[in-house]
Amino acid sequence: MSNIPAPPADPAELFLHRRTPLQRVHGILHAYPALSPTFVLVIAAMAFAYLNPRFYAPANLSLIAQQVAVVGALAVGQTIIIMTAGIDLSVGAITVLTAMVMAASAANYGVPGPASLAIGLVVGTLAGGVNGVLVTRLRLPPFIVTLGTLNVFLALTLLYSSGQAIQGPDIPAILLWTGQDIAVGSFRITTGVLLMLALYVVFTYLLRNTAWGRHVYAVGDDAEASRLAGIPVTRTLLSVYLVAGFIYALGAWILIGRVGAASPNAASDANLDTITAVVIGGTSLFGGRGIIIGSLLGALIVGVFRNGLALAGVDVLFQTLVVGVLVIVAVAIDQWIRRVRA
Repeated sequence: MSNIPAPPADPAELFLHRRTPLQRVHGILHAYPALSPTFVLVIAAMAFAYLNPRFYAPANLSLIAQQVAVVGALAVGQTIIIMTAGIDLSVGAITVLTAMVMAASAANYGVPGPASLAIGLVVGTLAGGVNGVLVTRLRLPPFIVTLGTLNVFLALTLLYSSGQAIQGPDIPAILLWTGQDIAVGSFRITTGVLLMLALYVVFTYLLRNTAWGRHVYAVGDDAEASRLAGIPVTRTLLSVYLVAGFIYALGAWILIGRVGAASPNAASDANLDTITAVVIGGTSLFGGRGIIIGSLLGALIVGVFRNGLALAGVDVLFQTLVVGVLVIVAVAIDQWIRRVRA
């Protein structure tokens, strides 16, 4: 049989399938959401090391890790909520409430340390559950719900603690455990940093390999389509807020160890810092897209920028300005990735 030559390709079809370099970049960023924050983190670390060689000193890297521990842990809970197209403005309030419940239960009411920790974990979970019930049962917007509960939880914190901070000597050792140092050569980290990293390992697995994780993504992408596909949307959303509350309680535990005390005025910037970390890390504010490890990268980027700018002698006001610009750029990139389909 003679070989029949293939018909010439249609020039119009070739044109339609031709991808520009910008479209290729878009496709890569869409497929790998953590790629852009990783690139930013590497470039930032190289630039700050060039400006000040002390940036790579083990003591400085240890400091960055400890500073990121609290925000990084809280960002895990914020991430899974934002993945469902929600947002949580009560992160800091739940964290402070839980921290004060843990510390005050032991210092003021004589509750043993392990029981105080357990009570705090339950309180944090229930606080997240309150947000979840209001969002799922009353069908209120997450922004409005958490804006309201932010003030409720702050008021409860002041009532329970009488507005008084609790210092380290009055706090049980188990609550201060997350502040213990662990030496790795000349690099020192705390058990709180390890707990934060463990959270990322656990939730990376849950979101990738469990039905619950797939439901979280599906509900965030299109809640109505998920309902029609048989996914229990209400139950999934409620579970997300309950789990987030539990994570915030763990973040409160890390906060007590980090500060060595419990104060009703702590974690005042946690709301914006966690949202910043999540957005810079590539999770879409519109839900349904992102990976949990991206939030860790986002928290590290903020920590690296603030630390590096401080070493470079930049005023703290300009450090805040730079973080604000990072957020705007991250949201703009997210909008571009969502708007254009490669």
